[in-house]
Amino acid sequence: MMKKNWLFVLALVLTFGIVLAACSEGSSGDQPNESEAEGSDEGEDEAASGEPQMGGTLTGAMDTAPAGVFNPIFYEEAYEDNILSFTHESLLSQNKQLEFEPNLAKEWEINEDQTEITLTLEEGVTWHDGEPFTAEDVVYTYKAISSPGYVEAGGIRTDYVVRLQGYEAFNSGETDEFEGVVAEDDHTVTFKFAEPNVTILKDVSFPIIPEHIFGDVPIAEIPEHPATLNAGEVIGTGPFKFTEMLDREQYVLEKNADYWKSEPYLDKIVWRIVEQSVMLGLLENGEIDFIADPNGVPAADYESVAGVEHIELIEQTDFGYQLMGFKVNHRSDADVEAGKLEPENWEANEDMGEQKIRQAMAYAIDRQAIVDNLLYGHGSVINAPIAQQFWAYDKNAVTQYTYDPEKAKSLLDEAGYVDTNDDGFRETPDGEEWVVNLNYPTGNKLREDSAPILQKFLEDVGIKIELRQPKEMTAYVEELTNDNTDWDLYLLGWSLGSGDPDPSGLWGADAAYNYSRWNNEQSETLMQEAMQAPEAFDQAYRKEKYSEWQSVFSEDLPALLLYAQNKIYGFNKRLQGVDPMPYSFINDPEKWWVTE
Repeated sequence: MMKKNWLFVLALVLTFGIVLAACSEGSSGDQPNESEAEGSDEGEDEAASGEPQMGGTLTGAMDTAPAGVFNPIFYEEAYEDNILSFTHESLLSQNKQLEFEPNLAKEWEINEDQTEITLTLEEGVTWHDGEPFTAEDVVYTYKAISSPGYVEAGGIRTDYVVRLQGYEAFNSGETDEFEGVVAEDDHTVTFKFAEPNVTILKDVSFPIIPEHIFGDVPIAEIPEHPATLNAGEVIGTGPFKFTEMLDREQYVLEKNADYWKSEPYLDKIVWRIVEQSVMLGLLENGEIDFIADPNGVPAADYESVAGVEHIELIEQTDFGYQLMGFKVNHRSDADVEAGKLEPENWEANEDMGEQKIRQAMAYAIDRQAIVDNLLYGHGSVINAPIAQQFWAYDKNAVTQYTYDPEKAKSLLDEAGYVDTNDDGFRETPDGEEWVVNLNYPTGNKLREDSAPILQKFLEDVGIKIELRQPKEMTAYVEELTNDNTDWDLYLLGWSLGSGDPDPSGLWGADAAYNYSRWNNEQSETLMQEAMQAPEAFDQAYRKEKYSEWQSVFSEDLPALLLYAQNKIYGFNKRLQGVDPMPYSFINDPEKWWVTE
């Protein structure tokens, strides 16, 4: 329903949008030249008949530059994944029903008690530098993630290894022997788990990195290694090689002609970094060919883009969500300096640590109005932090938090936050001025536009909000991670993993991505029970546990899920072979081709 103050709020959005656009970084890089398809008359006949043809350059656009860590075991952002999805591969992939299928591993066998899986690898696969891909690369990748110092170096992928046999002893430095993954021969590898593993297929599907490049590099030095940072030195097995970059402006991928599945049709794929405000114009005039993850075509522009004859749109439910997080706790200075996540050392954020405050803020915000007016209906309000496509998602298990400013005010009153000096804003229970800061990054215009709207909704119930100057994503994530500061509220979006609905990687107390620093005993118990064999091999049992968990999450509320924005992919119709997955636009890019 449209609210009376909505026009005023939108005026705020426009005002802030101009300021933020002036602060954002645009692209001044050279425009890539598009190569013509190889072949003459024969090529024209192929194009006319709809048959794939070789050659051509494709140009995509991102609104935010990758942070620059092009290594699967250390990257953090979806923008870096836009590069890595072309360059690196996993042993297993998934289909559109999220079932696991062969990839670098052509087949596998799981023992009876689900503690071991032996995979047979494809033969003849080579790395981009020509070296053979073997089982030793698989062992090395998982050993690196399991190594002492991995988390301290910035690693956040431990969920793939914590269930491996001997992980704790190896990770703590008690032993130099890595038991969890064993190369039986060059093309056979066995994963061994300490207990029956419910997510065994997900756990063996992490992208593999080359042992011959990183094997002698100390784990602490990998994030700064040239093969992590530099175009031309990043090595994978994927269909495209990352060959050139003009940092923060342009990133070039060239075909891997020796790709083991089949030679890619395209010669190059180029990513350009451009502001959202000009992106659609570039798509319409042919300077870029596609707009995809993580933000896609803005919902506000759907109708105008749909009317452009040479552009095709694909809309699907997002495999993730946008949130307003509450900094329930902060890490200690000592733990930040040591690179440790120790929940027992966390320091409570006095105001955001109060559950009624968090719930009051949820009732104060009209999320449906945001979906209707900013997303133009291309999205949905959700209250459960599990992808809607998963069997575990339960919209009926959660507190709905419909827009109810009177309930918000009542909860604030109950918590002792009342306006004692009649200035329109509430004071703390101690009578002190109460100011809540709201932090957010640049890059995603919809999120930027949401920030002043959220401020207005919260101030309408008497919460004074300090809307802080937005920061570029890389600096924002660093401060969000090293959170021994005064942050209260933060805006962020998650593109969720498709392997399993287990939410512990984002919301477990010791998860690096648990930026709210949420530590709820009931939540921890339910997440553990949902993974505990043998009961958890029954999907109905897991679904019940995750329903209970979603109820706990929505009640205690470490974050308010603002919306799940529909993904709207836009691409020039000259691009053929596009077949997005539920979680990604990039799928079998070696099969992409252009008609001219």
